[in-house]
Amino acid sequence: MDLRQTDPAWGNRKMEPEDDQKAAWDLFRKAYERQMKGEFEEALKLYTDSIELYPTAEAYTFRGWTYSFMGMLDEAIEDCHRAIAVDPDFGNPYNDIGVYLIEKGQFDDAIEWLERATHAKRYENPAFPYLNLGRVYEKKRHWEKAMECYQRALKINPQYDLAQKAFTRLRAMMH
Repeated sequence: MDLRQTDPAWGNRKMEPEDDQKAAWDLFRKAYERQMKGEFEEALKLYTDSIELYPTAEAYTFRGWTYSFMGMLDEAIEDCHRAIAVDPDFGNPYNDIGVYLIEKGQFDDAIEWLERATHAKRYENPAFPYLNLGRVYEKKRHWEKAMECYQRALKINPQYDLAQKAFTRLRAMMH
C-alpha cells in the first residue's frame, strides 16, 4: 500500500528518500506496538507497508518475528533471509533463523545460523545467540559446550538473567 495514494496528508508533493525513510520508520514503530499487543494481523500489514515504502533489515526481521508468533516459521525464516539480503551485517535475523530452526527440531542447522549471529558486525543484543547455542548444545547433551556458550553470554552481558539461570541450572545438574 502506498500511503501517498491513500493518505490525504501526503498531498501531491514529490517524496524524497528521507521522507520515505521517515514514513517507513513510523509504520515500523506502529507495527511493533501492534505486535506487542498481540494484534499480529495488523502488525503484519503495517510491517509490509513499511517494507513497501522503504525496505529495511529491521522491518523484515520483525515481520518474521510476527510470523513466528503466529506459528508460521517458514514465512519467518523467509523474511529473515530477506533481511540478510538487505543488510548482511545485521545480526538479529541470523539468530532468529537459528531459533526458528530450534523450534522445528533442526538443531544441527540451527548451530550454523547461531554461529553466524555471533560474528555479526551489528547486533543490539550479541549475548542472545550464545544463549541459544547453549540451548542447542544442551538438547544435544553436549554439556561442556553449553556451559561455554552460557559463560560467553554472561561475559558479554553479566546482567543477562536467562543466561545466568541456564548456567546455574546446568552447573547444578553436572555436579
